[in-house]
Amino acid sequence: MSQSFQTQGEIHSIGETTEYGKNGFTKREFVIKLTGPDENSSYPNYIALELIKDKCALLDSYNIGDEIQVHFNLSGRLWSGGGKGEKCFTSLQAWRIEGVSAGANAGMPDYGNEPAPDYGNLPPAGSAYDDDVPF
Repeated sequence: MSQSFQTQGEIHSIGETTEYGKNGFTKREFVIKLTGPDENSSYPNYIALELIKDKCALLDSYNIGDEIQVHFNLSGRLWSGGGKGEKCFTSLQAWRIEGVSAGANAGMPDYGNEPAPDYGNLPPAGSAYDDDVPF
């Protein structure tokens, strides 16, 4: 089982979704420049990640230059063939991508021009309405 990680960065490049083989396996590669307080801008770190199968569409709503947070699995496999010895392949397989907002409202939903929902009219906890919940 692979281990799960997350990182934040600016999208540097986005590849096209490519289909491999006859079984319809798809893969999409992208590169981010890592950002954050631990990164030294004089020596930027670029990492290549991949999306596979139904996850390829996760990048459709993002553009080069967008700041994102990526959740990914680190996995690897060995391959030997052609009499050339053993080779190790390492993959960073992304499974979730989130946009990063600047400012104090980071992580809050964006309601655009609509007012935020008003939750002030909910019955207080412990009221008679608590018994009406089906679970």
